[in-house]
Amino acid sequence: MSERRSQRETSGERRSRYDADDVRSLRERIADTGWRKRIGAHRSVDHGYRVGVGVVGGLIVALGVAAIPLPGPGWLIVIAGLFVLATEFLWAERLLEFTKRHVKRWTDWVTDQPIWVRVLIGVATAAFVYGVIVVTLHLTGIPDWAPGWVPLWR
Repeated sequence: MSERRSQRETSGERRSRYDADDVRSLRERIADTGWRKRIGAHRSVDHGYRVGVGVVGGLIVALGVAAIPLPGPGWLIVIAGLFVLATEFLWAERLLEFTKRHVKRWTDWVTDQPIWVRVLIGVATAAFVYGVIVVTLHLTGIPDWAPGWVPLWR
């Protein structure tokens, strides 16, 4: 555990790494574009733009959170909303970095596992998605266009 902590980068080290090379944040790259500089030149327009980005990004995140328990790309929608928010807000950029770091850790861990563990994770995921579909269809009703062989509470 102490090895993992010693490998972590402190905020000061991260800041100096960003300052040392040409790695820049998403916010900084967007702020350097011509269209964003023109918007930023007018305080009232800039404030409205930031509010608009916050509302749109917040709606995308809310849609993604609502879609998480349903089959489909719920987490991908949440990450897309965070990406929109990260274009203007530092807290969203940090949260997006945190998310990317942990998704990478998870995928690295899964790829390091033996095949039987990966198959087990796949089967558990498929069973969970099937369960969500069954519960959703039970609560909302099976549509008339569904084939007759669907054995879900007809």
